[in-house]
Amino acid sequence: MRWQGREESSNIEDRRGQGGGRGGKTPGIIGIIVLLVGAYYGVDLSGIVGTPGLSGAPQQQTAQLDNQLEADLRKISGVTLKSTENAWKAYFAKHGSQYKPTTMVLYRGGTRTACGTGQSAMGPFYCPADQKVYIDLSFYDDMRKKLGAQGDAAFAYVIAHEVGHHVQNLLGILPKVNQAQQAVGQTQANAHSVKLELQADCFAGIWANYAQQENLLETDDLEEAIAAAESVGDDRLQHRHQGHVVPDSFTHGSSADRMAWFQRGFKGGDINQCNTFGS
Repeated sequence: MRWQGREESSNIEDRRGQGGGRGGKTPGIIGIIVLLVGAYYGVDLSGIVGTPGLSGAPQQQTAQLDNQLEADLRKISGVTLKSTENAWKAYFAKHGSQYKPTTMVLYRGGTRTACGTGQSAMGPFYCPADQKVYIDLSFYDDMRKKLGAQGDAAFAYVIAHEVGHHVQNLLGILPKVNQAQQAVGQTQANAHSVKLELQADCFAGIWANYAQQENLLETDDLEEAIAAAESVGDDRLQHRHQGHVVPDSFTHGSSADRMAWFQRGFKGGDINQCNTFGS
């Protein structure tokens, strides 16, 4: 990505230097698996795998980034967020409305959110209650070492996906899906979640389409983003952690579907191509 020297978003809240931010009980191995597969986005984090509050809990170990790498990731995050703001501002204006940007919160280890307590083991996530995206920059190391995805464009895809959830929230899609999930059984609720996540992937593709037009993406960046979408497919994560795949428990979609919907958004650049609920 051509992120050097580009404008960064001003909608960033940096909590990395705040005391007590590393608190939080470390989830067990089953908890980590569930968090990786199903707890990234738009949920009450306090109710997932018994995630406790921060105060008085054992310290959680998080990856330590090289100072220069962390500085670069901070810059990439700011540039990517600004690019998503430009893309969605233009899209909303074209359709006669105004885009309200999300705020990105950078933290280390753990932090409080309007959705409950967030921890780095959950990966990046969006909280609809405060309309903020939360990310621990050490997730970049998790992507490389645990998920097999690397590169600045892969990291940008993750951010664009989370912003996609914000767009869903602004459009009223996210609250409708959350309400529908409460009225059905677990299998159906999971199916609703998959459609929500695949749509966010499609929205990330729309951002990539815009980013290419503004000359932010380089030759191999699209491949990096697609590889990142593949790396977080439910089937791939489940097979890696438990040796077999249970489709009814999918909450984000298969690797093939995640790649396909990202590419669909990228090729069309049109939100009307992202109706996962009608597919």
